[in-house]
Amino acid sequence: MIEQYLFLTTSHDGFGSITASFTPIRVCCQNTLNAALRSQKGGIKIRHTASAHERLKQAHQLLGITNQLGGEMEQIFNQWAKVKITDKQVKKLVQMAMAPNKETLENLKKGRIDEFSTLFTNTVDKVLEYAETNPTQQFETTKGTLFGAYNSVTGYFQNVKSYKTDEAKFNSIMSGNALGKAQATFDLCNDFSRIGVNALN
Repeated sequence: MIEQYLFLTTSHDGFGSITASFTPIRVCCQNTLNAALRSQKGGIKIRHTASAHERLKQAHQLLGITNQLGGEMEQIFNQWAKVKITDKQVKKLVQMAMAPNKETLENLKKGRIDEFSTLFTNTVDKVLEYAETNPTQQFETTKGTLFGAYNSVTGYFQNVKSYKTDEAKFNSIMSGNALGKAQATFDLCNDFSRIGVNALN
């Protein structure tokens, strides 16, 4: 059973909207659902100027999607936890997900690893180190599984990567580079769960 948490954001000036969406993971130790949530229609915006009646209607709409969204994500992750993936395949998946541009992807497809930048190679190594050594990656549901491969990328951005400030970290995870990489990883894992290793070609 995956617990579901309500995530709220709002502007500090009182003029922006309150944005609300669901995630099965607490933001304080977020390990990943932003990628999936980005492509879902599970969030709503509540204007600060809305009437009490309208706010109640919007809250009802938001709460009504909880079980559907949580159920869908639970099914996906439970399925991924049963899909085995080799270390070599994890490395390829991580390289594809973390590729900073099309040129790197092209070099990866053609096996030109000597063309990789040092920054890219070091980043991939850190993600793989997290995948191999972090305690959360040693569970039956994560070790050697597609779910674990997904968690290795999101866990890197949450627990390993250095950010200049906490705000920079938050912005990257919620709407920036970390979110983009998490989405790319989610898509690759989703393809791998459907068509296997061909998703990495």
